[in-house]
Formats: sequence, structure tokens, C-alpha cells
Amino acid sequence: MPLLFEHHDLGRLDDRLHDAHAVTADLMSEIIHETCRRHPPTQIERLIRSGAWTDAGLALIELELPQWKLRRLVYDQGEWHCALSRERELPEWLDQSIETRHTDLPLAILRAFVIARRSTVPAGKTSVPAVTRSLSPFYEPVCCENFG
Repeated sequence: MPLLFEHHDLGRLDDRLHDAHAVTADLMSEIIHETCRRHPPTQIERLIRSGAWTDAGLALIELELPQWKLRRLVYDQGEWHCALSRERELPEWLDQSIETRHTDLPLAILRAFVIARRSTVPAGKTSVPAVTRSLSPFYEPVCCENFG
């Protein structure tokens, strides 16, 4: 499978999901294009074609973020609250979960997916700091070997 993932502005995508009223095929296509490392399998494509947005969102989490698990999905006061976690077995007060909310269930799940993806995107930094290689104009190599 070809790698499709490049660093995109996932904050902008989260804002778009927050402002959306419902999931559309175009919105789902944009989410896949901007967040997925590989082309989605036919199972996810079938879910998208049939309009099964909730199942498609959960399948994307399982495919692209296998270390993240659904911790909580609750409907409260007109909004869906979705929490994803890496450590479900930990007590909630110890866990660093991602929590989102939206009036539409699939959009709450997709927002949690995008935020979790944003937290796992490599920063492009190495573990070793870069050293600038600028030479001063007074730099002159000197041979200091003593063969005598």
C-alpha cells in the first residue's frame, strides 16, 4: 500500500469538524486524505459508501491508531462526549485521554480521531540537536600530527 500521509494542518481539520453539522462523503474523504498513512481497506470504503459514519470512524481509529482505544462514549445534555485513551485500565484521573464532544455522534468520534492523530504526528525533530556548520573566516585547518 502506498503511503499517503504527509503533515497537514490537523488543527484546521478539527475546527472544520467542530463546525460541521453532519458527516458527508467529501468530509470523510478529506479526513482520510489528511490523516491516514495508507489507503483505507475496502471494509472502510464500504462503510463510507453506505453512510455508516460511526462505524467508519471507529474502523479508522482501529486501523490508523491501534494503540488508542475508545474509553467512553456518552450522550449528555444534547452532546456526545467521546474519549480515546492509550491506557484504558488506568483510573481516569491518571489517564491522559483525549476528550471531544459534538452534537453528532460520528463527528465526536472523528474529532477524537483527528486530535489523537495530531498528538501522534512526529514533530520532525531528531533526538540529537542539530549543530550549525558555519565556519568563521579565521578558520584554518592545521596539521598537528607528530611523526618524529
